[in-house]
Order: sequence, then structure tokens, then C-alpha cells
Amino acid sequence: MEKSKLGLDFQKVKHAKKLASTIAEDVQNFVNKYTTVTVERTLCRLIGIDGVDANDIPLPNVVVNEIQEKGLLHQGILYFLGNAVIETGKTPQSIAEEIAIGNLDITQLKINDLDKIKQAIAPYIDNSIQHIKQNVARRNEYLKTLGEGSKPYVYVIVATGNIYEDVIQAQAAARQGADVIAVIRTTGQSLLDYVPFGATTEGFGGTFATQENFRIMRKALDEVGEEVGRYIRLCNYCSGLCMPEIAAMGALERLDVMLNDALYGILFRDINPQRTIIDQYFSRIINGFAGVIINTGEDNYLTTADAFEEAHTVLASDLINEQLALLAGMPEELMGLGHAFEMDPQLENGFLYELAQAQMTREIFPKATLKYMPPTKFKTGNIFRGEIQDALFNEIAIWTGQGIQLLGMITEAIHTPFMSDRYLAIENAKYIFGNMKNIGDEVEFKEGGIIRKRAEKVLNDTVVLLEDIVEEGLFNALEKGLFANIKRSKNGGKGLAGVVAKDENYFNPFISKMKER
Repeated sequence: MEKSKLGLDFQKVKHAKKLASTIAEDVQNFVNKYTTVTVERTLCRLIGIDGVDANDIPLPNVVVNEIQEKGLLHQGILYFLGNAVIETGKTPQSIAEEIAIGNLDITQLKINDLDKIKQAIAPYIDNSIQHIKQNVARRNEYLKTLGEGSKPYVYVIVATGNIYEDVIQAQAAARQGADVIAVIRTTGQSLLDYVPFGATTEGFGGTFATQENFRIMRKALDEVGEEVGRYIRLCNYCSGLCMPEIAAMGALERLDVMLNDALYGILFRDINPQRTIIDQYFSRIINGFAGVIINTGEDNYLTTADAFEEAHTVLASDLINEQLALLAGMPEELMGLGHAFEMDPQLENGFLYELAQAQMTREIFPKATLKYMPPTKFKTGNIFRGEIQDALFNEIAIWTGQGIQLLGMITEAIHTPFMSDRYLAIENAKYIFGNMKNIGDEVEFKEGGIIRKRAEKVLNDTVVLLEDIVEEGLFNALEKGLFANIKRSKNGGKGLAGVVAKDENYFNPFISKMKER
């Protein structure tokens, strides 16, 4: 790495990463012993099971619930489905449909040799792997022929609740200059332990994440991308109780970016820590294989804790997220590690502190496609001050070489953005990104000055926090509220009943096949 502009002690950075690695490996030792209902439903989807039963219950849920209710999920869904393929001669989809109408109990079939079971399911696994590889190749072809916007990628949201209205707004944003369109997920979907089916036109604060909605928006962005002459990336959310399941749907429909944090669901949705930690592993394996950039959610810490006092918790979480992603086989370039411009505007020299933290994050994660989040906590509805806050945020982004810039909206704290609000936000960012393009190459930071001292302090505090977490273990650290001042019990929250210890017959070939790419 080139010399630090902040004078960072890279031996200390190396120590911090080693601490985070120790924390992640401790967590991984736990993860390797367990599966969850979501992981098993993900496997169903990856081998071709889709659709709903007569009661609109998704077929992956029907199949997994059937096995779980009999207390046999510890053997894994692929074990039973592979065996059923041998015994019935049917496809996994047909088997699921038979289960749904009560015509088939796959736990009562004659059990075949484990190697034969694995051979029977292998073609469906290989088909899925090939499909995702083709999506990656298609994206790469678009990037080669159309190209894309320069970094920071201009990232804007659509959130109407109606996928068809979202398409109109997304295409308009692409024409205005957006590089990434994020379809905000409807309020509360992260707490649903199933993925809704089909196109949806009703959602509150966002639109349901469904595979059909992904397909509709991907097609629309490809069309507008060809029109404007650059590839437009599509983002959605695979956090929550269906983390790996939605990751799989995104991989199958060629999404490019996914909100995917190891700790977010625990802290901000009270999802059981064990469930989340197990689910995030498989979700990241899928995202890494599919070439999907993951966005982590450290910005959310600063909505509940003070951005000045708790900056080190953001960096600590980034470091842990990085190490967990590495264990899942993700390249650093796909890590959209999160941080945010969230200090109180009344804080003297706040801009200098924000600049220090953004530069520090860039230097500590030099290859990552960092995701920088806008001011929201201290937006008041004063659109004129809001425009200035967003401008300062954009200045730091271009100065410090951020990867993804989620644009601030002047109407934050008033209403869901209009297309005109989005246009003004894009205009603001494009103006600043062009006008200040090389400021980061031109300006140095004074030795012993405010900026260097701030970065040093945040790094020092981060090391202390990580040392505490190594001592405690991540689960105990969460119980003590070391992140975002929120306490979460290892055995509390939603979804613990969906965690199952693996049996010796358990197998999931997607893990090795996707990681060995």
C-alpha cells in the first residue's frame, strides 16, 4: 500500500485486522456446525423449486417445513430431495408440488446410499451453478460493451411500493445519471420468514423483494442501460430472516448489489444472533460467486449512537464484516463496507472529523467498494441547509475515493423523494464530482493536525474495542451492547427455532463449488 496520507500506523491496522480475524474464525467454528430453515429453503430454490401452494405458501417453505416438523432437518433438505429424485424419478419441482398437495411424504421413502443420493441431486446443482455463471458473464459483457459510470457510483433509491411504478422512477433516475438503483424493500419484510411470490403492487415505504420483481426491474434497467450507453446496477436487500434465500434469487436474476450485513439484523431487527450469523455465511458465498457487491450497514449505528463518540464501533464492525466475508470466499472488491456522514452539523470542525474518518476507511480497506451514506439524522426539513449538508457529504466522497455514494435528498425528513428531488441530488453530486475530481491527489493533511489526530484516535479506540470482543466473543459482546448501544441475547430475538445442528449425513455442495471459483 502507498504511504498513508493520514500517517496511519499500518502495523496497528494489521493488528486490528488480526483481531477481527480471530473474532470471525471463532464465529465460523460455530457456523460450520449448524444450518437454518432459510439455508435449506435457499437450497430448494437453487435446485429449481419455485411457486406457491393453494394457500400461497412458497413451495420452498412447504418442503422445508415438512421435514422440520418431523424433526429431520438436521440431515439436510438435499439428502431427502436427492433420495426422492431416485425413488420417484421426478424433478425437485415436481416433488415439491406433490408434497404440497399431500401426495408424497419424502421421509417415508426407501433410503438409498449417500453417494447415490449425492449423484442424483448433482445435475440440479450443476444447472444452478451454470445459470449463475451465465449471469456473471452477461454482466461482464455489458460492462465491456456499454461500460459504466465512474466511482463513486451514484446510487439512488426508488420506494413506491409498486414494482411497475418503481420501473418508471428507476429508468428516469438512470437517464438523469444514476449508476445504481436500489429498490427499497417494504417495511417489515426483513421479519417475514418466507419470500413472497410474484409481482407486487402494494408495499409500505418500499416494494416487496420477490424474484419476479427482481426479473422485472433487471429487464427495465438493461433496457435503459442500452439506451443511455452504460450498465445500470440493480440493488436490493438480503438482510433479515431470508438472507441467503434472497441472495440466491438475486444471483438467479442478475442483481449487482445486495444489502448484506452480518450484524444489522441482530441489532436493528432483533433477529436471533445465531440465526443471522449462520445465514450470513451462505448468503455471502452466493453473493461472492455471483459477483454481487455487498453493502454492510454500519451507518445505522450512528442513528442510535453519537457519530463522533462511537465512530470506532463503525470501523470495528467494518473489520469484522470484512473478515467474515473473506471466510465466505468474497474478494475485497465486492465488499461495500459501510460508513456515514452523520455528525451533528453544529459540531465545530465536524467536516474535518468526517473527512478524517472517510480517508481512514479508504486507507484501511484500499480495495473495497466502500459505501458512503448521507446525512439523515440531522436533516430538519430545511431544504436549503439539506442541500448544503449533501454537498459537503459529496465533497468528502470525491476527495477520499469512495466506491458507492448513496445520495442525500433535500426532502429527507419531509417525504419520499419525488423524481425532481432525485434529479437535484444527482445534479449536486455530478457537479461536485467533476469540479473537485482530483482534490484528493492535490491536498495533504498537516502532521499533528485535527484530521490526522482524529483518524489516529478512532483507530486506537477500535483496537481496544476489538481486543474486548476477542476476550468476550462476538455473541457476548452483542449481549453487552458494544455495538450501537443495543443489547441482544444469543438466545433471544426472532428465528432461533429455525436453527438446526447438522447431522453426519448433511451435505451442501454449493459451499465448496461456489467458494472454489
